[in-house]
Amino acid sequence: MAKAKKTAPVVVEPIRVRASNEIFIKGARSNNLKNVDLVIPRNKLVVVTGVSGSGKSSITMDTLYAEGQRRYVESLSSYARQFLMRMKKPEVDYIKGVCPAIAIEQKVSTGNARSTVGSMTETYDYLRLLYARIGRTFSPISGNLVKKHEVSDVVDFIQSHSDGTKIQLFIPLPEKYKERTLEQELNLLLQKGYTRVQYRGEIAQIQELLSDEKIDVKRLAYTFRPENLWILIDRFVVQKDDAENVKRIADSVQTAFYESEGECVVSPLPVGNDRLFNNRFELDGIEFVEPSPQLFNYNNPFGACPKCEGHGKVIGIDIDKIIPDHSKSVFEGAIACWRGEISSQWLEPLLRHAHKFDFPLHRPYADLTKKERKLLWNGNAHFDGIKAFFDDLEGKTYKIQNRIMLARYRGKTVCPDCDGGRLRKEASYVKISDHHISELTELPLDELMIYFDQLQLDDSDAIIAKRMLLE
Repeated sequence: MAKAKKTAPVVVEPIRVRASNEIFIKGARSNNLKNVDLVIPRNKLVVVTGVSGSGKSSITMDTLYAEGQRRYVESLSSYARQFLMRMKKPEVDYIKGVCPAIAIEQKVSTGNARSTVGSMTETYDYLRLLYARIGRTFSPISGNLVKKHEVSDVVDFIQSHSDGTKIQLFIPLPEKYKERTLEQELNLLLQKGYTRVQYRGEIAQIQELLSDEKIDVKRLAYTFRPENLWILIDRFVVQKDDAENVKRIADSVQTAFYESEGECVVSPLPVGNDRLFNNRFELDGIEFVEPSPQLFNYNNPFGACPKCEGHGKVIGIDIDKIIPDHSKSVFEGAIACWRGEISSQWLEPLLRHAHKFDFPLHRPYADLTKKERKLLWNGNAHFDGIKAFFDDLEGKTYKIQNRIMLARYRGKTVCPDCDGGRLRKEASYVKISDHHISELTELPLDELMIYFDQLQLDDSDAIIAKRMLLE
């Protein structure tokens, strides 16, 4: 009888971490796992596959993600941890090389026509909160920061002057004056205890103005102009060490804001250094919308663009039908609607005057900048753009050929009001580091990551951003 061959014992070499770019899991026992050891490369896309019940979710979610999330929570302060769920330590001997982790929840999502990857994964919600909390609103007219002044801002400005400086505090005629005559308004001011006004740069008694028939009432307005009538609220002298005087100044400023419905002027003497303050959120004659998460929500009627209703697309003139071949230049006939014998008359002014505003006639349309493409669409003083061409056709739809031309180039196109950003135009006035939120949503993920890596915030904004992440 032949003897059975002796087989050498199988030696299982323990798995060890071979480099710093690997994650090592030892003895995983979550759910149906039986002391599983595993090495996973870091900074790579790793896919876990297998039949149902093989332990895919147990190794990735219940073990690896649970440990990464637990370590992240433990790194927070005790104050922050009380608002978060207590994380259970996974059933494993140890895990090395794991970083704090996040997970996209596995669920069946029901979106709508406005939904994007950012809104479905709730990543866009954090972006909305960031802009609502630390975004700065800039006027589209002057480019200046829109700021809502407080009483303390006015008091600080007054106290910045040297001791002994004489200050006058004025307000314009209230808006309610529109409902009354000038005589009624001046008498009402007397009843309230105000006796002096400034008219044409000089202080005058209200009683004197009531008896002066030479005042041009029609020229009086509700703004701060030298020819207008200003109401003197108070006069005082700067005394930095006098707390009672500072309190009196604050009370007068509060009264000025109340009586004028939001405006006042500080006029140091001698006259010539007046400073306007406004506790309404407005600048350059525009009243702006204060930033809020709803302002940046295209799924909300408050924040969505009124024209496209938050879709970013409308039925209109399709630019891809107008310029079907983006490899052609304007000189080569890229604009299809201007190729005909009659419609080519719209192209001739552009070809003739392009050198005056440095437009690249011979550059392919695909290589034109966004500004140059808008110029083609809107035109300028030297030529009428594509929009003017189709507006002309719209005004002559009684001609059958014009209706055919419009139908040929009509389709779903980018909304002209929001430029595809989906939000109302007021949202584009709010910026962080010179970028509004729609510009960020158009960036590829790798460029968006670079933007946030290079984003510089001042101390106050950085504290707000950190608090936002903990809420």
